[in-house]
Order: sequence, then structure tokens, then C-alpha cells
Amino acid sequence: MKLIVQIPCLNEEQTIAQTLADIPRRVPGIGEVEVLIVDDGSTDNTVAVAREAGADHVLSFPRNRGLAAAFSAGLEECLRLGADVIVHTDADNQYRGECIPSLVQPILEGTADIVVGVRPIEDIRDFSWTKKRLQRLGSWVVRKVSNTDVADVTSGFRAYSREAALRLTVVSAFTYTLETLIQAGRSGLAVCQVPVKTNPQTRPSRLFNSIPGYLWRSVKTIFRIYAVYEPLRFFALVGALFFLPGLALAIRFLYYYITQGGQGHVQSLVLAAVLMMLGVQVAVLGVLADLIGANRKLIQDTMYRLRRGPTRFGDRG
Repeated sequence: MKLIVQIPCLNEEQTIAQTLADIPRRVPGIGEVEVLIVDDGSTDNTVAVAREAGADHVLSFPRNRGLAAAFSAGLEECLRLGADVIVHTDADNQYRGECIPSLVQPILEGTADIVVGVRPIEDIRDFSWTKKRLQRLGSWVVRKVSNTDVADVTSGFRAYSREAALRLTVVSAFTYTLETLIQAGRSGLAVCQVPVKTNPQTRPSRLFNSIPGYLWRSVKTIFRIYAVYEPLRFFALVGALFFLPGLALAIRFLYYYITQGGQGHVQSLVLAAVLMMLGVQVAVLGVLADLIGANRKLIQDTMYRLRRGPTRFGDRG
């Protein structure tokens, strides 16, 4: 049983050595523990420091491609290297490596495909009151959208089984944390959480420059992913926002038409017709998107089989 810890890095020469030093090289139930550094276009000595600190593998991008791309490339490389379990952590030493054994335990027991390390948000002094409230609100929204029960959806400290890594496909250019949870919940993967400990902040977050900016990009990501995985429901709801007001205006016109002998209120009829037509058109888009979604599932299944490689005759897994 091989565990690979993947760490995306961008100019982390000040913290990567400590992060690597904290990763346990012996984990109960695991035969081998290796570390993969995903260098996301660093311009400092991150790679050299990481190699000197004991990194087993390095995957380097010639230029910065973003966290989501680094995450996806890391998963692919871990699979190629034969990982049975993959742990993703941050290079800024935010998460304590000592928690890795408890993080992978549910996977080893066969009770989970993905395990999320839940931080003690209320106890983290570096998080402002506003950020804590937004974290709680965002986690609630993602739980509803993904049908999972994770209290800290933005935590990057996670463990993935080989099966989960084979099935996940990240299309977001912003962050993998929300998309993989929603995708996992909609794909039937078993997701659980375990409490983890954190270290004091070593640097400000590079994922966003401000709380409003992060909130806006997260909301866009949630809506887009929900539209991908529940297109018929999503477009039906959007269509209803147009159709129902139009229907109300049409009823209003009919009421005055009947009670006042057809005098006036023609503008209500025109607006009603426009809104109801828009509602129907949006609903039709939902049907088309649902058909495209069926094709997407076939493509994802094909990608899964290609990643998994050839199987023996009769293997239906």
C-alpha cells in the first residue's frame, strides 16, 4: 500500500522544508510514504529546497497555472507513480502533518473515498470574524448543493483513495476544493471528515486578495458546477423566475379583460408573453443541457477507464 503526499508550491522556499519535515514517513497500514512536489512555476529556490528536504518526486510547470491545475496534475502524477492513497496538503505548513494517519484511516478501513480534514475554524486566530461567518455560510451552501456533510468545505487537507482520484475531473481554473466535493457528492463517492490541527499562519493567502473577491469567485464556481451536474433543475428554476411572473401578469390581464370588457392593460399582456417565452426558452436550454450532461457522464466514464488502464476479462469494476 503506497501513500503519496502531494504538495503544490509557488515560491515556498521559506516554508517547504518545515512542511516536508512534518510529514510522517511511517503511517499505520501504509507500506510506503512518498512526497510529490508540484512546482507551479516558482521563480525562487523552492524546488532545490524541497529536494534537499527529502521530496521524492518533483513535477514542474514552466509557468504558473494556478492551484486547480496543480491539483489535477498532481493527482495524475500520483496515479502514474502507483499511489493507492493520495493526501493533498499546502506548502505553507498550515496543516499539521501529524494528522495524516487519522486522515487516511477511513480510506484504509474502506468506509470513505474522500476524507476532508476539518479545521477548528472558530479557534483560528488568523481568521477574522467575517471570514469565519463566510466559511460557515459557504460550507452550508456547498453541503446543500453536493449532498455531503462536510463542515469545512474549503479545507485543502484531504485524502483520496485511488478510486476517487481516478474518477475526479476538475474543470475550474480557480480552486479544486468546492468542485471536487460537489462532484464527489453528485457522483456517489463516499465523503467523510475528520478533525485536524493547524499551525500559525506563515503568510497571507494567495488564493484571493479580499474577502469579497473570494466570495464572488466561490459563488460563481458553485453555480457553474451545480449547473453542470443538475442542469435540468438549475435551468428549470431560472426559467421559473421568468415564467411565473409572466403567468401572473397574464392572469391579471385576463381578470381585467373579463371584468372590464377587454379595456386596457395590453402592456401587461405583452410583458407576460415576453416573460413566459423567456421562461420556456430557458427550460428548453435545461433539457438540452441535461442531454449534454448525459454525454459528459459517458466521457467521464471513458476517462475513468482510460486512467484505470486495461482490466482482465470479466472485470466489471
